[in-house]
Amino acid sequence: MPLIHLKKIQRASRSQDMPPTTETPLPFDLTEEQQMLRKMVRELADRHIAPRAAEIDETEEYPEDIYQLMKEHQLLGIFLPEEYGGSGMGFMGGALAIEEIARVCSNSPLFIVLNMLSSRVIHLSGTEEQKKHYITGLARGELRGSYALTEPHAGSDAGNIRTRAALEGDEWVINGQKCFCTGPDKADFVTVAAKTDPNAGTRGITYFIVPTDTPGFRVGRHERKMGMRGISTCELFFENVAIPKENQVGELNQGFKSAMIGFNQMRPCIGARAVGLAQGCMDYAIGYAREREAFGQAIANFQAVQFMIADMFMEIEAARLLVYRAAALVDAGRIGKENARYFSTAKTYAADMAMKVAIDAIQVLGGAGYMKDHPLERFMRDAKQIQIVEGTSQIQRMIVARNLLGL
Repeated sequence: MPLIHLKKIQRASRSQDMPPTTETPLPFDLTEEQQMLRKMVRELADRHIAPRAAEIDETEEYPEDIYQLMKEHQLLGIFLPEEYGGSGMGFMGGALAIEEIARVCSNSPLFIVLNMLSSRVIHLSGTEEQKKHYITGLARGELRGSYALTEPHAGSDAGNIRTRAALEGDEWVINGQKCFCTGPDKADFVTVAAKTDPNAGTRGITYFIVPTDTPGFRVGRHERKMGMRGISTCELFFENVAIPKENQVGELNQGFKSAMIGFNQMRPCIGARAVGLAQGCMDYAIGYAREREAFGQAIANFQAVQFMIADMFMEIEAARLLVYRAAALVDAGRIGKENARYFSTAKTYAADMAMKVAIDAIQVLGGAGYMKDHPLERFMRDAKQIQIVEGTSQIQRMIVARNLLGL
């Protein structure tokens, strides 16, 4: 079935019952299908997700209802090929959906992002059997995945991970610890990076699929986070976790290369979260500025406020262009090292922009912006996470510079 009953949406779009869109002009032409997707997800987010956003943050409870909503509307596999149960709209489709959801709630796009993270290495390097089972399960909402690379002493320095996998007969036995893993307490499996050659740095990493019901696997502490509080971030422990040889993903000791290509694919979608978040901040600040009066007039009439709004708009549009170009490169299959600068630039510029826009939007509201009665303090806390996750802004700048310098 096409994405979200797309044929029905197409018929409706040609009828006089659906008014013409009044959305912000697109930075470049999207296909008719992509524009329909964007409009549909925006309406879905406004109607069902926005009313839940503050509660999700406040209670720190996993929003199962939002997951089921995305499953029902076939958003979980929007970026995945149709042959594996996805909607076949690529990473541009994924970026569009993530952006529109992040505009009202930064937590909720993580359901799509988690499917991207846990499937990337499998899709790039896995066997056909692995793809059919795990990727199809993710796309249909029959399986939930998580991803484990970071360790207490190895964040950006992936070559320094200490989790070990040793082949014993027909099984791989994994021992070690991971941290900052998103959503593993709800996952059916975790895609795990482990050292299979402890002395080879990044050339000694292999990925494995670990079902979460495997003996010896344990979810540890749930971190107390500044933002992004609706989906857990946890420690993981592996104590003689034995999995079949068939759960190895890709060639032995070649996991790092697949992971880096996977990150290239992911970064435009992380950037899309930032663009959506910033758009939500600007929209709220504009609405407030039109209504709030000071010195006998709306504060929107003051040049100081106008300049802040103008800067927000310019920076959001610039980031959106970078993100869409990077997503288009992914969908064109141009995901190698030669284009790493574009993926890292999109993620970094968008993340730093979102943080600035969130702070400036709070400034427009003044003291009210600091209060939980308004959503901007939540957006600001969430924006900080985007500057760190999937490679910090500093690491991304290193990637851009080295890529340009040929290092």
